[in-house]
Amino acid sequence: MRYIIIGAGAVGGSVGGRLAQAGREVVLVARGRHRAELAAHGLRLLVPDGESRHRLPVVDGPGPLGELRADDVLLLAVKTQDTVAALETWADVPVAGGGTAAERLPLVSLQNGVESGRLALRRFRHVYGVCVWLPSAFVEPGVVSAAGSPLTGILHLGRLPHGTDDTARRIAADLADARLEAPVVPDVARWQYAKLLWNLGTAFEALCGPAADEAAHALLARVRAEGERVLDAAGIAYASAEEQRAARGDKVTLVPLDGAPRGGGSSWQSLARGTGTIETDYLNGEIVLLGRLHGVPTPLNELLQRLAGRFAREHRAAGSMPVTELVRRADEAERG
Repeated sequence: MRYIIIGAGAVGGSVGGRLAQAGREVVLVARGRHRAELAAHGLRLLVPDGESRHRLPVVDGPGPLGELRADDVLLLAVKTQDTVAALETWADVPVAGGGTAAERLPLVSLQNGVESGRLALRRFRHVYGVCVWLPSAFVEPGVVSAAGSPLTGILHLGRLPHGTDDTARRIAADLADARLEAPVVPDVARWQYAKLLWNLGTAFEALCGPAADEAAHALLARVRAEGERVLDAAGIAYASAEEQRAARGDKVTLVPLDGAPRGGGSSWQSLARGTGTIETDYLNGEIVLLGRLHGVPTPLNELLQRLAGRFAREHRAAGSMPVTELVRRADEAERG
């Protein structure tokens, strides 16, 4: 199997680098300076067991590849807001032996939230969801880091909307060889919704920085409790915190890496890099949407969605809002 990593940033680059280390065939898809650095110098991967460099094929789209191979696997690792463009770019690419990528190839969503899988199912026949537990960072063009040890990450994997098959098991086996545990589960959406609840805190982190005091942790608990009320009202199942802890244990422990300070997760990194966009509409915004559909108020997640979007559009600094200010606004939002 050849793995085409569509979006070779923090998560995509870490998975691609680890797969390459394990001897799997990998193609990286990237743009701009990142693509130029990857093409010129290879992918530099920083992990606890040492630094490595991988000179892999790098493209900015399907054109240079021509006809895709029947054993290709598309790993989609762009941010959710970039999903539609990526699907449109790759869906109609021809595959050797007939048909298109959307008709024949597996597409694996290595993304936060749940919306990308739904979008993919509109275009692709064979879609696989992943609950991504992989602490990673885009350090600079050409360089990504993954600080987890002894495993780089845990990626619960299954077909969408549900089920398993031999393709999922083959992908999981390759990931396992690459220091990425990949339990194949028939109910991957249940794990994705559990991760969604966790990701509701990424907007807080982007605004205020990592939670460091009692007030911050108390607000995060309120935000996630609001999310749980919404999922319960919608009848959506999600893995419990106890089940997640049992599955992960101490398999992915963060280790400080020289030259790769970790300031925060993916939303924090979006603000820190000044990308102008942030994934919050598909994280906190998913809870807001479900709350409106099922009659559950979501003032805290609405607030985080709105503020994080404003910070991104205005290119405001990551972590620049005082926690006390956000708590004050949250209290006001709940009072209505």
